Amino acid sequence: MKNVINFKHFKGDLFGGITAGIVALPLALAFGVSSGLGPSAALFGGTNTQISGPTAPMTAVSMVVIAGIVTAFDGDVTKALPTILTVFLLAGLIQVGLGFIGLGKYIKYIPYPVVSGFMTAIGVIILVTQILPSVGYYPKEDTQFVNQFKPYAEEIILNNILKEEAGEGILVLEDFKETIQRAEGITQKQILKESQALASNDASGVIGAIKVLPRALNNINWLELLLALGTIIIIYGFKRITNKVPSTLVALLVMSGIAIGFGLNYRPIEEIPSGLPIPNLEIFSGFRLGNITPYVFTALTLALLGAIDSLLTSVVADNMTKTKHKPNKELIGQGIGNSIAAIFGGIPGAGATIRTVVNINAGGKTRLSGMMAGILLLIILVALGPIASQIPAAVLAGILITVGIGVMDYKGLKAIPYMPRTEVIIMLVVLVLSSVWNLVYAVGIGLVIASLMFMKKIGDLTAQRSDVKSLKKEKAWSDEANFPEDLKEKVFIKHIKGPLFFGSTSDFQQLIKQIPDTASTIIIRMGRMPYIDQSGLYALEDELVDLVKDGKKVLLVNILEQPKYMMERIDIIPDLIPKEQIFANFDICIAWIKENRNNEI
Repeated sequence: MKNVINFKHFKGDLFGGITAGIVALPLALAFGVSSGLGPSAALFGGTNTQISGPTAPMTAVSMVVIAGIVTAFDGDVTKALPTILTVFLLAGLIQVGLGFIGLGKYIKYIPYPVVSGFMTAIGVIILVTQILPSVGYYPKEDTQFVNQFKPYAEEIILNNILKEEAGEGILVLEDFKETIQRAEGITQKQILKESQALASNDASGVIGAIKVLPRALNNINWLELLLALGTIIIIYGFKRITNKVPSTLVALLVMSGIAIGFGLNYRPIEEIPSGLPIPNLEIFSGFRLGNITPYVFTALTLALLGAIDSLLTSVVADNMTKTKHKPNKELIGQGIGNSIAAIFGGIPGAGATIRTVVNINAGGKTRLSGMMAGILLLIILVALGPIASQIPAAVLAGILITVGIGVMDYKGLKAIPYMPRTEVIIMLVVLVLSSVWNLVYAVGIGLVIASLMFMKKIGDLTAQRSDVKSLKKEKAWSDEANFPEDLKEKVFIKHIKGPLFFGSTSDFQQLIKQIPDTASTIIIRMGRMPYIDQSGLYALEDELVDLVKDGKKVLLVNILEQPKYMMERIDIIPDLIPKEQIFANFDICIAWIKENRNNEI
């Protein structure tokens, strides 16, 4: 427990935690509202192992997840909530699993163009989707827009009736009396509710927001717009005065004070329930594997994103405090926190860089500071919920717009003219697909493209460095200079330089085929081949079989440990290449060739 709680730095931890909690408050409320679960959800997101909580990337992905699941449940958040929280719980458990199996140290290998494109897309999504609430436009309240969806709403309601009857076993094609009776019971209120859900879904995301933007601009609520603009101006303007007081908090207090103090007719955020949150036990009691199966990959993406987000924050903290974090332990802590948060109705969180930096600068030294930040937010939730519920929605929209602008990777965008074309393509593919299609699939596609391009590059480099030439044509290595002159046309040397894997097998096969029929002995030097995968192993086996079948003697020189182990597993050694034709170094190989030149060569 010494590393977890150290009261030696209690004063610094106390001030660091309180300061970080104050910084977290406006962002936590804003992220909670934007996620779709309401502001109270965000106050319990994340863990206490570092200054954790809802972050822009995690909230953006959570928002997509929530919107998709709510749509699947016909727009009913109450019905969809257990499935949503189960996905979040699964994401937390996956994080714990990733920590236990030691994958934390491998997160750093995710290509920068993928991360860059994703982060910029997060900024675009937040920025574009918050334009609507910042001008006071809510699609489901636009009567003319909602009315467009009434025919489709009626169709959905009727389809639901038919599905219910089919499930009850009372649907008879010859007699629709029961269907007609239930259809007559459909009220205009039901149709309106379904139409509003369809309207909200149609206007969600970047494409949806852009689609209804002309309607929003024709129906601007000027008070809401002024509140949002005032918030943005204060956030950027106050930073020029001082950074000691969080400008986001100043903007929240000032603009909310103006709206409340002058009794303006503004739109407040959803009500924050007072008291401690109650566990949502329906996650367990109503668990259905079929409800979760379509979202397993989504949960995995949330887990990986949270891991990346948290571990990047840990790296920043290491640089500031000159310490070394434990990535796997960090993942376990974040996963436990996100799992518990899901049970209490919270959205998943991650290590938050800004809050962590504020905590360190304010004197935070140990994990106690993270606990202090969590306790402060808990007190606010329990005691100040009714007051916080009076915050204008437009103010939080303004805060989120600044978050969207700030989270974009400008470093990566500025480097586009100088980056390799392949990396630019990866970044732009992830950026575009994440913004207009699906965050989850975009990251997966980006990783696949990056992996394929990397493998092609490595394969090309391997092929460029590896060649097959007779000793008369090839520039000999230093230890090949004394090779017998009379054997130089009969003996060919193949240098394998670099790993032999599925990205380079094709080039390897082509180079082997260049060996002329006049060659009776082939020396394959493997001292610079550190690794061979299954594809490379079988490609090597096929070529060796062909060479041996053609009556050529194959000598293997300096096989490294991993390739030798793999070759022994499938009996290339000793069944295909006997041990007497395997040499520890080239000098021993030359000596053997000299001794056997009359009989073997």
